[in-house]
Parts: sequence; C-alpha cells; structure tokens
Amino acid sequence: MDPRRNPFAPGAGSRPPELAGREDVLETVAVALDRIRNGRHAQSMILLGLRGVGKTVLLNAMRRAAEGEGILSVPIEAPEGQSLPAMLVPALRTAMLKLDRGQAAMTLAKRGLGALARFVKAFKLSYGELEASLDLGEIGVADNGDLEADLIDLIDLAGAAAAERGTALVLFIDELQYVPERELAALITALHRARQNDRPITLVAAGLPQLAGQMGKAKSYAERLFLFTSVGPLAADAATSAIVHPIEAEECAIEKDAVAKIIEVTEGYPYFLQEWGKQCWDAAGASPITAADVDLAHPTAIAALDDSFFRVRFDRLTPSEKRYLRGMADLGEGPFASTAIADHIGRKPSSFGPVRASLIAKGMIFTPGYGETAFTVPMFGAFMRRAMPVGEIAAGQDPS
Repeated sequence: MDPRRNPFAPGAGSRPPELAGREDVLETVAVALDRIRNGRHAQSMILLGLRGVGKTVLLNAMRRAAEGEGILSVPIEAPEGQSLPAMLVPALRTAMLKLDRGQAAMTLAKRGLGALARFVKAFKLSYGELEASLDLGEIGVADNGDLEADLIDLIDLAGAAAAERGTALVLFIDELQYVPERELAALITALHRARQNDRPITLVAAGLPQLAGQMGKAKSYAERLFLFTSVGPLAADAATSAIVHPIEAEECAIEKDAVAKIIEVTEGYPYFLQEWGKQCWDAAGASPITAADVDLAHPTAIAALDDSFFRVRFDRLTPSEKRYLRGMADLGEGPFASTAIADHIGRKPSSFGPVRASLIAKGMIFTPGYGETAFTVPMFGAFMRRAMPVGEIAAGQDPS
C-alpha cells in the first residue's frame, strides 16, 4: 500500500491519528481547569505510567485544549540533570510576557517579571534577558536564595497575574520523576500555598510509576493535593479503534483477525500499536490488510523498535546495569522479587544497591511493591534477551 498515505505515527510524543481510550482523563482535566479558572477548587493531576503508554501525547492534547479555551499554559520537559529553577525560568518568563501584553501600568505580570529576574540572580542562573527587569522587582520577593520560600513567592505572583487577566495558568511538566526530591518538595509547597491563596494556577504532569512515591516522600500531603491517574495499555475496543479508524479514514480496510493479531502482540500499548500499524500498512500489497500481512510485518516492527524505542535506552546503560537488566530478563517481564534477581545472577541482593539506584534514577526500573522490581519499558525483557545473548552476560562483556 502507498507509504505516502500511511496514517500511523510512531515516535516520541507524536500524536496518533486516533487518540482512543483516553476520553475520561481528558475530560477530567478539562473540568478541573475550568473550575480553577472560575475560582473553584480542583486537584492538580499527575499521569503515571510506563514508557509507551502515551503520557506525553496526553499532556500535549490537554495543553492544546486548554489553550483553545484561553487558558495560559507553561510546557516544560524535565530532563535528567537539569535543575527545576533552570527549567522554570524561561517558561515562566514567556508566560509573564503573555500576561503583560497590552498593559501599560505596573501590572502583576510586570512584578512577576521582576521577581523572576531576582530569582535568577539569587540562584545564579544564566538568563541575561531578565536582568533589565531587576528594577521592577520588590526586594525580598523570590530573591532570598531559599528555593522553597522563593518558589512560593514566584508561583503565587504568577497565579495572581493570571487572575488579574481573568484566566488560569497551568504548568504542564513531562518526566517529572527526574526532578530531585528537594526541588520537587519546593514545587509541591509552592502549589499548595497558591491554592490556599485561591490563585488560578495548577499543575498537570506526567511521569513513571515511581513518581507517586517520590512526591509522597517529598511532601506527605502530596496525596491529598494531587489526583494521581494511572495510564496503561488500551482496552481491546480502544486499541481496535486506534488501528481501524485511521485505516478507514484512508478509505482502506483491515481484517478482524489481523486487528486481533496486532492487539495480541502489542498488548495494547499505544506506541507499539502505532509501530505495528505503520509496518503492517507498508507490508500489505493491497487493501484489506490481512493476518498474513501482520506476520510479514512482524520482524520489521521488532527491528524498528529495537533500533529506536529500545536501543536509545539500552545505550545509556553501564555494563553493570546491562547485566542486571539481562538477569531480570531471564526471569520474564516481571515484576520480580529483588532477591530472585540477585539469586539468579549469583550475587547478594545488597551488592546491587548502587546499580538498582542508578537504574531507578535513569527511569529504567521501578518498585511496584516492597522488595519488587519491574521494567518501566514494556517488553524490555524480550529486547534484552535479543541484545545480550547468554554468552555475553556469562562472560561479563559489554555488548555495546
């Protein structure tokens, strides 16, 4: 079939042609943001899920919907190794400038820009565009050098500026699990104080499953301040829609047994559905796509995932981390008892403490329960078995 018309879009954060099975969570956020803009209480939302379930896609869809309703959004991605202040400054500056448009007087947005400039100076951040705003700030506002106290001032001023303009301000933060505990605690405290002051500012964020525990550890009241929503693989009817509707939109068809095969092999994970849909379309000679086309596309789909979705994570690992994950892979897809992994590799569980901590920090594994370990990437165990033959793990070689 014509690859130019292929409707499927595998890729990090790429919006699928059919955003199926997520209507409830999208509506929950839309209602919460409307309530906040109208001065009513609503919990901030945190999306939790494994890699490949479409958390980034959902965040982007929520952001676009909010902006369509006139709500101001602040999109932020939290990469490893970058501080929260360094991420917030450029994003909040853009938001403050939008709030300040058309205002000649000393608005709250101008005060917010001044506070932001002093925040930059207090934390020795590099952001020269804000230095000209130093004279607009109030001494003692967001410039004490204490992250929690200064972030309270900054978030509160941003919320007040949004209220002055009759709107709400939403922080959309992806990969929130990478924010260090101290900085995460400061953000939670600042949002809590802003809600106590009835400011129309909130957070919609996404992260790996361990994020709920991280936030609870950072601040004990996080479980009451945030609505934690699990995002998992699609149910069979939603997965069917995600495959069938884009094909039908191109005036083509796919047979029912072909759809069933795709859902079985992908386990309903949205990223994998997109990859298999793409490869099955390209493999098919004509419409309708058949089960034989799915079988033909299977090796190509696996190879595409190995070369991109899996490999980009594998290449970040040290030899010790690879051997630990390979040991997990021998046991299946998990979750596994941490002692079982150590026993399989032939080492004491305590000897793997630094390796496990590093893998959790890199977002490769998480602890679904006490003494348990699981992959954050679906089907990663099968990939590890392909990437590291048994001889390599036994010899302790680094296959990369």
